[in-house]
Amino acid sequence: MTHRALLSFGRLIVHFAFWIAAATAFVPAAHAERIKDLGTFQGVRPNQLTGYGIVVGLAGTGDDSLNYSTEGVKGIAARFGLNLPQGVNPALKNAAAVLITADLPAFAKPGQRLDVTVSAMGKAKSLRGGTLILSPLRGADGQIYAMAQGNLAVGGLGVSGADGSQVSVNVPSAGRIPGGATIEQAVATGFDTAPTLTFNLAEADLTTALRVADGINRAFGDRRARAMDAVSVMIDAKPGAEDRILMMGMIENIEVKPAEAPAKVIVNARTGTVVINGAVRIAPAAVAHGKLTVSIKESPTVVQPAPFSQGQTAMEPSSAITVEEEKRPVIDFKGGASLADIIKAVNAIGASPSDLVEILEALKQAGAMKAELVVL
Repeated sequence: MTHRALLSFGRLIVHFAFWIAAATAFVPAAHAERIKDLGTFQGVRPNQLTGYGIVVGLAGTGDDSLNYSTEGVKGIAARFGLNLPQGVNPALKNAAAVLITADLPAFAKPGQRLDVTVSAMGKAKSLRGGTLILSPLRGADGQIYAMAQGNLAVGGLGVSGADGSQVSVNVPSAGRIPGGATIEQAVATGFDTAPTLTFNLAEADLTTALRVADGINRAFGDRRARAMDAVSVMIDAKPGAEDRILMMGMIENIEVKPAEAPAKVIVNARTGTVVINGAVRIAPAAVAHGKLTVSIKESPTVVQPAPFSQGQTAMEPSSAITVEEEKRPVIDFKGGASLADIIKAVNAIGASPSDLVEILEALKQAGAMKAELVVL
């Protein structure tokens, strides 16, 4: 092999080793999750937009004489130099006043399209077949960020008869316009000029924040990340959009093992739903659960007088009282009983969801269950 071939082969080996090292730096641990699934970078978020508009072209299901739609249509007509006479009410059955909502994604640029939701705000029965007239969408700062217009797609249906009867399927007074808004102005995120980058966890947890910071430091081989509290991880970064986007993309794909969730029992008192997460443990305790049923049965009898006794027919009461008590075994929870042990024990005594709530509340009051009990 020539000297040049040996050099080429050596470079190939070096490049191969570099890519192997880069790949192993991001090898996921057992049950690990990507950092991008645990939270978001501060400032990189969507913004809500709202607007007011008029939908026209309805088949007699509009707002009729509602002032909102009347004034709105007068304003639209004025754009084209058409002024309605004073005191004239157009009684617009084919138009409706609506509110428009949309989400402006992070880094959205002028010219891109947004999906918008259009909802009637007056007496309109249905927006099916309507067209939204050009309407501005504003942010929380009052600035116009998009313009919306287009034909509505309404999934609901409403029909009414002459006798006042009505039939509705889903909600016909709201609809969507896919790609119905055009972005006119971008939102400055400030991520490229801030002194540092901040990653915020979706759920506050000190252990997870420390693990995220440690995962970033191990991947880059320095101490650029540090946990500031249970939510925020501050990351040192060079100014400039290009460098920061490259680093953010690498950070998002680093995998870390989040901390185990705190022990919680969620109870929905309205539906009887009980959810117990896997972190719940039961200390040594014994549970006896049973029901006492008392039933009273009334069986009155009719008493007839003897013949020719001048007596009257009477009702003689007759009551039967029974008491039944279900005999169920006592459940003995050993120390450190897990979720599987709890389910097995509850099924053994045939407890209903409402019974389970009472058992869990009693265990917490007795100090045998170290978990947060949340009642919805």
